[in-house]
Amino acid sequence: MKTISHWLASPWRRSTAATLAGALPVLAFPEPSLWWFAYVALVPWIALLRSAPTGKRALYDGWWGGFGFMLAMHHWLLPNLHVFTFVLAALLGALWAPWGWLVRRFLAGRPSAGRVAAALVVLPSGWLLIELVRSWQGLGGPWGVLGSSQWEVEPALRLASVGGVWLISFLAVAVNVAAAVLVTVRRVWVPAVAGLLVTAVVTSAVWVWSPRPHVDDRVRIAVVQPGVIPGGGADRRFDREEQLTRELAGQDVDLVVWGESSVGYDLDDRPDFARRLAALARETGANILVNVDARRSDKPGIYKSSILVGPDGLTGERYDKMRLVPFGEYIPARSLLGWATSVGEAAAEDRRRGTRQVVMDAGHGLRVGPMVCFESAFSDMSRNLADDGAEVLIAQSATSTFQQSWAPEQHASLAALRAAETGRPMVHATLTGVSAVYGPSGQRIGSWLGTSASTSAVYEVPLSAGVTPYVRFGEWPVQAALLIMAVWGVGEGIRTLRPRLRRPAAPEPPVRPARTAHGSPARPGR
Repeated sequence: MKTISHWLASPWRRSTAATLAGALPVLAFPEPSLWWFAYVALVPWIALLRSAPTGKRALYDGWWGGFGFMLAMHHWLLPNLHVFTFVLAALLGALWAPWGWLVRRFLAGRPSAGRVAAALVVLPSGWLLIELVRSWQGLGGPWGVLGSSQWEVEPALRLASVGGVWLISFLAVAVNVAAAVLVTVRRVWVPAVAGLLVTAVVTSAVWVWSPRPHVDDRVRIAVVQPGVIPGGGADRRFDREEQLTRELAGQDVDLVVWGESSVGYDLDDRPDFARRLAALARETGANILVNVDARRSDKPGIYKSSILVGPDGLTGERYDKMRLVPFGEYIPARSLLGWATSVGEAAAEDRRRGTRQVVMDAGHGLRVGPMVCFESAFSDMSRNLADDGAEVLIAQSATSTFQQSWAPEQHASLAALRAAETGRPMVHATLTGVSAVYGPSGQRIGSWLGTSASTSAVYEVPLSAGVTPYVRFGEWPVQAALLIMAVWGVGEGIRTLRPRLRRPAAPEPPVRPARTAHGSPARPGR
């Protein structure tokens, strides 16, 4: 231990260690998918933070760890954003600086049992607030929320139906804190073990008593994934999608879903493409949900829009993407950050935003809630759609730019969380993979269409009735975390002020008797 402490005495070595420790949780996400690692991945980082010699150093260690986490989670952006990837990671990593200070505040030295017990509640709450802040679309959105690493774990999916991905994150951080205490503090093991037992009891209770989706019907939904088109081009991609869709004729499908940017022309401006789509709808006997990435003919600007096409042409059902990818689809504060286009593949022109979410009547009595790509990471969007009556959630995506990275698998996994949270099945349809479908409990239906596939596939999708606690009560774990942090802050303020209030007043100096002009004490009455 002395050797490690001596090695960490160097600020740069310590910063390097913090960066590496912060990057460890990424191994719990796809593609590695070591889901169990999420429950111990923070232990090295917590151990480093509690050993910080000063509060200021803990702030730095928190920042460097956050930088490592953000860089590892978004490393696949490097070929496109280049140096700007490091800038973004550094800016977002700063969110963990206060968390680093909190860890030291509660666990430094030989913490009492009371401090450890408080840490098991306050530290997960602090982490949750970080995830809440960075979930704002302007900061990159909720990509890499710790709880989303548990997308294939059934007990975790049950937790998601009660408190969303937020509840999973909270409990995962609490387990990490307890494990760190057992490994590094040792003598104060009772509250740590109690924390682990409480987590196990909560998970078991949710598993036993939380309502499960009741399947009352099934629909057949087809996903068309054209794959990588040699030579590229919107026309050649459309031709391939048309060919794959025609193969679905006679398979009794209820809806056909194409991926994001599957149509490169405004359909009002190109009626020939609209007619071809209508002919496909007649051949398959199902409406087709396409995604248009083009300049609108009826209003200025480029939109990404989910558009439903039926046997008679455009149905009038349309959803314009509301939450855009920073730098990929628009540049925040372009007047200041427009230089990003010169060092990477940032958006040359900002896309325009939609103004409201839409639940579509997709035919055959089916109501669907579309989202476009990045939006499937936002749990509030899928919750709103379920609350508005959507029976199936649909995400149209394209991760073609990041084909050889971890991004396609990470993106496809998010749909499992959204399905479990809402109790509604979710279809994740992409241009080049990974496409996936999940049932109302978050369970995978059929097989993924990987990044090498160019095909169409039909899925038997179960429909469910009822409302999950998460849809009914919303982000209550976040609200609880805010309350916990507020209570802790008030308590800290009282502890700081109490010594000042109790400090006795200084005694008044004795009054000396007045003297006469000759220097003798004056007598009363003279």
